[in-house]
Amino acid sequence: MILSLLFWSAIAIVATLILWKGSDWLEKSSEKLSVYYELPDIVQGAVVVAIGSSFPELSTVILSSLLHGEFELGVAAIVGSAIFNILVISAVAGLATKDHLESNRDLVYKEAQFYIISVAVLIITFSFAAIFNPVSSDDGTILGEMDRVLALIPLVLYLFYIFIQYQDTMDYTPKVEASNIKPLKQWGLLLASLVVILIGVEMLVQAAINFGDLLGTPSFLWGISVVAAGTSIPDMFVSVKKARKGDGITSLANVLGSNIFDLLVCIPLGVIIAGTTVINFTVAAPLMGALTFATLLLFSFMRTRMILGRRESVTLLVVYALFLSWMALENFGVIDTIPSFPA
Repeated sequence: MILSLLFWSAIAIVATLILWKGSDWLEKSSEKLSVYYELPDIVQGAVVVAIGSSFPELSTVILSSLLHGEFELGVAAIVGSAIFNILVISAVAGLATKDHLESNRDLVYKEAQFYIISVAVLIITFSFAAIFNPVSSDDGTILGEMDRVLALIPLVLYLFYIFIQYQDTMDYTPKVEASNIKPLKQWGLLLASLVVILIGVEMLVQAAINFGDLLGTPSFLWGISVVAAGTSIPDMFVSVKKARKGDGITSLANVLGSNIFDLLVCIPLGVIIAGTTVINFTVAAPLMGALTFATLLLFSFMRTRMILGRRESVTLLVVYALFLSWMALENFGVIDTIPSFPA
């Protein structure tokens, strides 16, 4: 057993390194494509880089559903990744700067608030599944079947988000000369990075499933911790690199844009591919509540003097450590604050 644990730990480490390399290629190509297509910084961070760096999360949902029959693992990775992005990536980016990470009103009043709306819409969609497509349960768990029709609700909201971002490109004047950028080369590098990231994600999913089997714990625990952190490597790489360059707006916009894509696109696409899936609303509601709390915490820190300081960054890391402790205690049956939690 020990040898097996060491083997899959090594696989998880190698997968993380693969994701790191793929994210490096992705960051370089997406940045140059954004310059070539004359996109504003906030659109670059919230859409182009965010979608690309969220490819691991999308891959997790698809691969865990189609190849392993573990849709719950994919959802756990999405929610865990969203919380990781909000609490850890924002904090690490804030600590990576010499003084603080700068925000602005567009980021606070457009990106952050739209993200809060995204969380609310996903909770409402889960609620609709429990109300209109209830699934009977012997232990009183609130279950609901989410079908393709319900999955369209968050997807339509994401299209609206893209429309809003498009409006920001209308009056934008580029500051960088893009004549020396070869778009076909950068698109090729972008596609290659996605393939590399896909390989890394599959290795992480395999590691999570085997950790669960070897330790007798649900794959949910490893999805919301190990897989979530591993698939967030591209987001962290991009945000920290932007923060070190003094580009706090793109750094934070990438965090919020990635989470919007994760919630409004990754989970619904997984449902559309699978056809239908059963949502455990008894578990989903508290986890989405934790995500809402983390979002409001970051929102309040960003709004205060329009900066994310070092003290605020450390606070975010402490809150994430408390969240992981809560999940571990629930999974190992030490506490029972969430009825019917996977165990």
